[in-house]
Amino acid sequence: MNIPATFLRPFLAGRLVAAIVLAFSASAWAQTVQEHVHAHGGQVMPFDVAKTLHIFRMTEDGGTQKVVVRGDAPEPEQVRLIQQHLETEAAEFQKGNFGDPAHLHGPAMPGLREMEAGAARMEITYRALPNGAEIQFRTKDLKLVTAVHRWFGAQLSEHGADARAE
Repeated sequence: MNIPATFLRPFLAGRLVAAIVLAFSASAWAQTVQEHVHAHGGQVMPFDVAKTLHIFRMTEDGGTQKVVVRGDAPEPEQVRLIQQHLETEAAEFQKGNFGDPAHLHGPAMPGLREMEAGAARMEITYRALPNGAEIQFRTKDLKLVTAVHRWFGAQLSEHGADARAE
């Protein structure tokens, strides 16, 4: 079958445009998980993400998540915002409300659903630090310990340069 070129050009041009858009979208998505968290962190976290560091320490009974201001002379306003945010988050997490992390990282974030369902079996506490604050997650339930560790691992990956393990 011989199809005239005049019929093929619009079809091929449309395919080419679709392929370019798909390639751009795929490469943009692959590059932007960390960029998304960095750019949209302000929708969930009131402090300046670029001026802070998230620190995750996994323990035998859960772990500790810290947010601290970078540098030797932390800005008092950033410290206040971190402390206010983490205190509120700890109280919400204890109730099983992990809505803020789900909003920023997505509802399918590893460990998140298990922690929501098992919050009553965890001790989640807040503590102010001179340069920020921390939330400690403790449980005797090994499945929840694993969920905390998976959640911390996902955050380490998605926060990129704004996070580190301790």
